[in-house]
Amino acid sequence: MSDTSQTRTNGQSRPDPADDGRVSARIVIPEKHPMVTLLGTADSLLRVIEQGFPAADIHVRGNEVTATGVRAEVALVQRLFDEMMLVLRTGQPLTEDSVERSIAMLRSQDPDSPAPSQVFTANILSNRGRTIRPKTLNQQRYVEAIDRHTIVFGLGPAGTGKTYLAMAKAVQALQAKEVNRIILTRPAVEAGERLGFLPGTLYEKIDPYLRPLYDALHDMMDPDSIPRLMAAGTIEVAPLAYMRGRTLNDAFIILDEAQNTSPEQMKMFLTRLGFNSRVVVTGDTSQIDLPGGTRSGLKVVQEILADVPDIHFSVLTSTDVVRHKLVGRIVDAYERWDARQEAEEVAPAARKPAQRRPGKATALRAPRQSHRTES
Repeated sequence: MSDTSQTRTNGQSRPDPADDGRVSARIVIPEKHPMVTLLGTADSLLRVIEQGFPAADIHVRGNEVTATGVRAEVALVQRLFDEMMLVLRTGQPLTEDSVERSIAMLRSQDPDSPAPSQVFTANILSNRGRTIRPKTLNQQRYVEAIDRHTIVFGLGPAGTGKTYLAMAKAVQALQAKEVNRIILTRPAVEAGERLGFLPGTLYEKIDPYLRPLYDALHDMMDPDSIPRLMAAGTIEVAPLAYMRGRTLNDAFIILDEAQNTSPEQMKMFLTRLGFNSRVVVTGDTSQIDLPGGTRSGLKVVQEILADVPDIHFSVLTSTDVVRHKLVGRIVDAYERWDARQEAEEVAPAARKPAQRRPGKATALRAPRQSHRTES
């Protein structure tokens, strides 16, 4: 490996050609960034970088990082360290997950994609020392779509943050006085458990269906203020059936678990939109709990409203799952299984020979009618 070094001029670096036809770049880390914050405890972040760039040789000596490999890979390594230092300047720590996602973003071929440092420092909401922000490129696009469009559909598997980020944007809009109230709703559809006749008042009966929305609210707001805001009608959490016949003005409205709406319910909900209101509809079409034979309103609406202005469909995938890494793998495994099941269902139908229609020789003869008359 060549030990060719590179210099930085006006904050920009240029890799020099190495002796073996590859290029080598030397990245100098400023003293204000301790190397442990950049490389992680026991070099945990450095190992993530090495795994993300297996074709490049990366070495660290003091406050200098040397990368050698093909020009494109070395350039990505340089961009990665630049982005990591931009994140550190905001006071936000780096994690293995954020470095992995940064590498994935840099490898994206979309020239209009925001830089990793822009994604990881785009704060939506801060509460009790906790900051809510997008963690993936698709999440950042989803948040931007909510700012730009009146109606946004967030589609994706469990754990992609589609409901949580929508809730954060709703609370942000309320705190900025962009809206006067938040309305959170869900269809009260059982997920196969058959809860039966629950005890208590009407609100106590429907509470299990709406509990995830309450949990998200408690993460984003002072828990003591939530009952007061709900009593005043500033925050409303209600089943979808309660939306019928209403016009919702000056509100941020979220419909969660929308895959469990019928086409008629979806139309009813969307036509509740009033002046100065925004709507976010979230759902996962792979987890439909509707009775057999009922089409999901979330599937149908994609066919109906795909070309309507000021309506946006944001699609999140297993790569956007921000829960345990195993959740993303589970989602991928189920998608592969579903694809195999569909292929197995289609194959027998394609192999089945067409039934021959009976010809004249094989057609059943109609019974001869008697023309005898009684005398």
